[in-house]
Amino acid sequence: MDEVIITQYNPNWVISFEQESACIRAVLDRDFVTRIEHFGSTAIPGLAAKPIIDLLIGVRSLAEAKQVAVSPLEQLGYAYWLENPDPQRMFFVKGLPPNSPRTHHIHMVEPDSVLWERLIFRDYLCKHPDEAARYAQLKYNLAQRFSSDREAYTAGKAEYINSVMQKARQQPTS
Repeated sequence: MDEVIITQYNPNWVISFEQESACIRAVLDRDFVTRIEHFGSTAIPGLAAKPIIDLLIGVRSLAEAKQVAVSPLEQLGYAYWLENPDPQRMFFVKGLPPNSPRTHHIHMVEPDSVLWERLIFRDYLCKHPDEAARYAQLKYNLAQRFSSDREAYTAGKAEYINSVMQKARQQPTS
């Protein structure tokens, strides 16, 4: 079973992201990868999270990625979700229950993907610890309610995330 478990913030998550990012850059052509960002809850200092590092990786093209990225990432221990219903991204998971816990997710997208907007959410919560605390409480409540249903847990966060994104877009950029 792949349970939803929320843990207290761990400052080592940043180090884990940096190490994994370096490993990925080492196996993929440096001109192919346009950008790697740490996003999701583990990227927000002080925020409780599922202990899974989310990496948002920009690539020149997903068509090219299907040819050149899958095998090198599998050699790093990632499983590629071939049947992903979202054609705008490729998704990889490192660690799969029951053999081992999930440790990393790769969301591979093109430079114009809407998924880059999730960085707005990350950056807003980094600047607003009170909002991050509300989000943590929601996550704890949803994890308790949907401990064995990752999809329901994720769906339960959608309205809140959308409301924060709306607030973040209305704020002046600095």
